[in-house]
Amino acid sequence: MPSKTIALVANTTWNIHNFRLNVIRRLLDEGHEVIVIAPVDEYISYQEKFRSVRHIPIHRLRRDSINPVKDIQLLSELYRVYRQTRPDLIVHYTVKPNIYGGLAARLAGIPSIAVVTGLGYAFIHNGIVKNTTKYLYKLSSRFHRKIVFENSDDKQLFIEQRLITPAKGVSVMGCGVDTAYFNPEAGRNGSETGTVFTFIGRLLYDKGIREFVEAAHMVKQSAPDAKFWVVGELDRDNPSSIRREDLVQWVKDQTVEYHGATHDVRPFLQKTHCLVLPSYREGMSRVIMEAMSMERPVITTDTAGCREAVDHQQNGFLIPVKDSQALARAMQEFLQLSAERRQAMGVAGREKAVRLFDDKRVANQIYQIMQSALDA
Repeated sequence: MPSKTIALVANTTWNIHNFRLNVIRRLLDEGHEVIVIAPVDEYISYQEKFRSVRHIPIHRLRRDSINPVKDIQLLSELYRVYRQTRPDLIVHYTVKPNIYGGLAARLAGIPSIAVVTGLGYAFIHNGIVKNTTKYLYKLSSRFHRKIVFENSDDKQLFIEQRLITPAKGVSVMGCGVDTAYFNPEAGRNGSETGTVFTFIGRLLYDKGIREFVEAAHMVKQSAPDAKFWVVGELDRDNPSSIRREDLVQWVKDQTVEYHGATHDVRPFLQKTHCLVLPSYREGMSRVIMEAMSMERPVITTDTAGCREAVDHQQNGFLIPVKDSQALARAMQEFLQLSAERRQAMGVAGREKAVRLFDDKRVANQIYQIMQSALDA
């Protein structure tokens, strides 16, 4: 398409830095101007790699606030920014930009796309927040030219519940993973003795951290040499965030080893024999794709955003959601596998990651959707 100005909108700069750089790179390579609109945080450092990208901070976005006054203020702020910058297309990521950004774009007369990166807390837990979010998605979806989902389950759910029309929805394979950066060589020669199972992610109950700890306690009874690592940070703004007291107790009981947060998961995946993510629901789990790219088998749940990545007993194991005992059985089954079988699982995961999840492939999918939105 001819040179255009494309705006990317997200609820954090962290989101841009971790998940959207492949799209930015593709847009710049094609000669387009890129504007990022997001609250500023420490990940503004992404601009060191992309100095031509203009970053516009927003101040009224509160990720988990349900205060309608604050949301109206966000709508007003986005409308003002859109009117001032006049991009040719706006691509929204995450819930509040999808909802209020879509309305602001319509009011400003600018075509837009919404990317549903996962349904998260609002859809996992029943109640007024879920019902309100569904209503707002249904309302705002008419303002977007396309609704992009990072897995096919979420798209089907929106269609079944009549939040979107079938023609408006399209699914891609997550946000993509840099398969050259997360490569098998980076995952070899781990120095840990004993089998290491690792949970990597935000420390949320909805990520299945409680089930991981409970399963670890069961497995340790018969396999005392097995190790269970937790890598990630507390997300105090998320209502599903674990209590600090729980984390302290888990570590005190020596059920798990807590390694804190990290900006680079590769050293942990290098020493890990199996990644474990018992999540209740994902968009498309990035850490699963990273582990697969580094030839690590994965144990995860048979749910949206996880089952599309893992083929049961091929590159890992699928278990029911919220089932600590099933998770413990899967871990015990993994412990019985030969080194050759573990390696074969890892190789199968790497092949799938390269074939389906490579970040250049996903960026190309998103780029084509942008083209179709502009041509509509």
